[in-house]
Amino acid sequence: MATRDIIVIGASAGGVQALSTLVADLPHNLPAAVFIVLHLSANVPSLLPGILARESKLQVAHAEDGEPIKRGRVYVAPPDQHLIIEAGSARLVHGPKENLHRPSIDALFRSAARWAGPRVIGVVLTGARDDGKVGMRAVQQRGGITIVQNPLEAPFPSMPTLYGLQSARWQSK
Repeated sequence: MATRDIIVIGASAGGVQALSTLVADLPHNLPAAVFIVLHLSANVPSLLPGILARESKLQVAHAEDGEPIKRGRVYVAPPDQHLIIEAGSARLVHGPKENLHRPSIDALFRSAARWAGPRVIGVVLTGARDDGKVGMRAVQQRGGITIVQNPLEAPFPSMPTLYGLQSARWQSK
């Protein structure tokens, strides 16, 4: 069995509360790195790392391009940049929008699956539309685990509903 040391999380509409609840549940000695994409406006500075840091026992910050991946750390995609994982580093790319978004959940999940394969845990939380669908499939195909928020708890259940019974379900306490 693979060591699961890369956790990728995607959220859209209603995602700040779901992410806050999820990171609050992560232990201070988590033996994994956590990467988060939340759909945000490209024109407004993101306050998400500060919001999550208030709830988290882990260090939380915007990812920096080329930054080495460290366990026990939460990397947040900054506005208007795709966050990808490549050769043990976080990378920021201003590529084309995917699923109408930059950052894209699919871009993060695909890169994690490509680089870390069975070491990846993919998590999709509340949101509308279908960003993350292709990325979750890539995580599954490479032997990773996929988890979705219980659609009944999601303010916007479209994204978690796409995965139905194929994934385990995360429920807040």
